[in-house]
Amino acid sequence: MEEKRLFDILKLYVRNYPEQKIALAKSENGVWRHFSIQEYVEMTNYLSYAFIELGIEKNDKVAIICSNRPEWNMLDMAIMQVGAVSVPIYPTISKEDYRYILNDCSIKLIVLEGQGVLQKIESVKDECPNIRSIYTISTKSSHPTFEQLLEIGKNHINQEELQRRENSINEKDCATIIYTSGTTGNPKGVMLSHYNIMSQIHNLKHIPSSWSKKAFSFLPICHAYERMLVFLYQYLGMSIYYAESLATIASDLKVIKPSMMSAVPRLLEKIYLKVRQTGANNKGIKKAIFFWALNLAERYRIDPCNRTWLYNQKLKIADVLVYKKIRQNLGAEKFDIVVSGAASLQSNIASFFSAIKMPVYEGYGMTECSPVIAVSCNEPHGREVGTVGFALGGVEVRLTEEQEIICRGHNVMMGYYNQPELTKEVIDEDGWLHTGDLGEINEYGQVRITGRLKNLFKTSLGKYINPDVIENKFAESGFIENIVVVGENQKHAGAIIIPDFAFLKQWCQKHEIPFSTPQEMIENKDVKRRYAEEIKKINQNFGDTEKIKSHVLIADEWSVNNGILTPTLKVKRKIVKERYKDLIEKMYKD
Repeated sequence: MEEKRLFDILKLYVRNYPEQKIALAKSENGVWRHFSIQEYVEMTNYLSYAFIELGIEKNDKVAIICSNRPEWNMLDMAIMQVGAVSVPIYPTISKEDYRYILNDCSIKLIVLEGQGVLQKIESVKDECPNIRSIYTISTKSSHPTFEQLLEIGKNHINQEELQRRENSINEKDCATIIYTSGTTGNPKGVMLSHYNIMSQIHNLKHIPSSWSKKAFSFLPICHAYERMLVFLYQYLGMSIYYAESLATIASDLKVIKPSMMSAVPRLLEKIYLKVRQTGANNKGIKKAIFFWALNLAERYRIDPCNRTWLYNQKLKIADVLVYKKIRQNLGAEKFDIVVSGAASLQSNIASFFSAIKMPVYEGYGMTECSPVIAVSCNEPHGREVGTVGFALGGVEVRLTEEQEIICRGHNVMMGYYNQPELTKEVIDEDGWLHTGDLGEINEYGQVRITGRLKNLFKTSLGKYINPDVIENKFAESGFIENIVVVGENQKHAGAIIIPDFAFLKQWCQKHEIPFSTPQEMIENKDVKRRYAEEIKKINQNFGDTEKIKSHVLIADEWSVNNGILTPTLKVKRKIVKERYKDLIEKMYKD
């Protein structure tokens, strides 16, 4: 029987992997708590009974607002089992966004984690008349707890009603509403059906190796990208280990030694730079061997026919001398796949990880596409640095005259909740979803992303500039943490740059320059001169129109919490331009 609804995955799990002792795991204060598949299913059912007892009906909306943890999965499955709609919400959004979302889809019940989240919800709940109850996870409050929700279920077991609810659910029913973190206007509620997401799983299940049994998760599950992968892990009977926090990723990896994980390019870049800096601390022949191996890895070609016999022999030597130690230090002795998505990955870094036997599979998509549109695979030409692979099975992809990527297939959303007109703006009459992304499709059918249509801008000389291409090249520099290219209606392109202060500190030590505060360092004449040299060097990759001819260094931190980065660590360009408007104007006057 082919599973058609998301909660059917649990029945498949029990049937195919009944001895799975660790289905879900989470570290808290350094102590790992494990849940077997039987415990997972049992607790999920108790939660479903509780929702039935509390009067949650089919199509009612229930919100989950918490970090990655086993309770998240239990709640998600339990909500869908009773025919309700699961609404995951980021813990980091503003109270105004909470107010909008809770009212927009008439949330009936909320399960949340964290004092900060609770305070925001408390401040708006009186303006959200549909909310009946709030339950908390590991958070002190006057509200009932997750454990009490479980107790309600244990005391009101109703297998017959739960079965009736499950039988009434069709694969084309809405399973979840995911609100996108837009940079302008109100968030948009993307409606995805069981069919949308299950189709993704059935077209991705062949990619991981059969021996890959441990998955590590740290990206927010409330993001469509990570959530779909977590469903896939469960479908394949893999143990899912959740990071305790972003700060513990390195130590968690060493303990877990996973075979699969997802990441965003920024994390892979940071791991790469840390490896490079560690090697730079070596001396003499050891340092020379390290950088020989590193340069070899950066030239790695995925397709074996593009690698010579001599190169492969060097690679084997480099693996014994250098790569094996890197894998041990990362807790990645036997790795199957690193899935990279949400932004483009620099080619040298993709080559590096693949060469050291942490193969990077790049994917491309958006929430409105459940989320995968294209992904790397193991077919001929299915994985190549700089591309995101082929269109997913059952998905059509083509380019418009403007080179915008459009797609059609099982992945296209049901629509935006309560917004039929907005839905029509992105899905045309023939069912093609317009992504807003610019791209190319090569002779093998591989998709390459070149930028965002809305990010293109014209200079005052009438020349178009694609800032994404420029930013991606500058991001290869160890000196740069973040960069945003500006220059609309100006004579040339300029840039706001945040230095990588850890890297800069090492450079200062090497050149005997006292390192004080970030603010003082960006004013240091030696530092400013070094950044000017770096920009001049990278500018050689571009034509005159695209060269960065004005720039400003800033010492601010850009994060999810201050609203400049999305949960997948992409910069919100519009927010940056608004926040640094005066600085940009001054940059062009100087």
